[in-house]
Amino acid sequence: VDEQHRFGVMQRFRFREKGRFGDFLPHQLTMTATPIPRSLAMSLYADMEVTSIDELPPGRTAVETVVMPNSRRAEVLARIERICARGRQVYWVCPLIDESDALEAEAATEIAETLRASLNLSIDVVHGRLRAADKEAAMQRFRRGESQLLVATTVIEVGVDVPNATLMVIENAERLGLAQLHQLRGRVGRGAGRSYCVLLYRPPLGDTARERLAIMKRTNNGFEIAARDLEIRGPGELMGTRQTGQRRLVIADLVRDQDLLPAVRECARRLAGGERARVDKIIRRWTKSETELAHV
Repeated sequence: VDEQHRFGVMQRFRFREKGRFGDFLPHQLTMTATPIPRSLAMSLYADMEVTSIDELPPGRTAVETVVMPNSRRAEVLARIERICARGRQVYWVCPLIDESDALEAEAATEIAETLRASLNLSIDVVHGRLRAADKEAAMQRFRRGESQLLVATTVIEVGVDVPNATLMVIENAERLGLAQLHQLRGRVGRGAGRSYCVLLYRPPLGDTARERLAIMKRTNNGFEIAARDLEIRGPGELMGTRQTGQRRLVIADLVRDQDLLPAVRECARRLAGGERARVDKIIRRWTKSETELAHV
């Protein structure tokens, strides 16, 4: 399952069931640049084995990230003109297709019209409501360099590879999660040219949004971003379907204490291989009786 973060728990379960043969299930490999909190928690709890690729592919460059209020939009437009004048291309990402007063978010269609009026550039628009053929035609024009600026919703989050695109502007960045921001930013920096990502936000910022944008500015490391996402949103349910949310542990902290988990797993393995009575004694030591639990 590539780009695993885009699939729900039940979707991934159904994928696995398609390969069932009697009591046998296929091995399942999930891949992502930014593990979502639940997947990261499952790997820490030893439900998933992990292989980490901790370096950029050959020819890739780190992306420099800038955080700016939308009141500085004129500066962003000037930067776009300079970059396009050098023969490079630009993404402008919007959270919505149509205008929404309730969300106060800019729409891709309206932004495209505004940019056409402000910039003397060839501009295309891509969003989820376009017919597949129209969407693919717009993407092909951008890949061939026939359009200089692509205004898009988050449909370009995965599967888009245009090495000549060296700038991404994300509108209303405060409304997107860390995994999504990191995935979007990964659309630039795919060639040898120096690349940039501008995170435009609408003030005032809440504490969580401020923290997310600060993390994006500070690092390009997907594992560090995933760990901070786990801290902010919580690990969700390991046995259920919630992929975020706080897990109430009395003493332990999954992020703080993760260096202890290898020793815990080894201890559990040794206990599981011993007599059941030893395990039952530990359970009785640390849990209440059924009578006590009934009155909690």
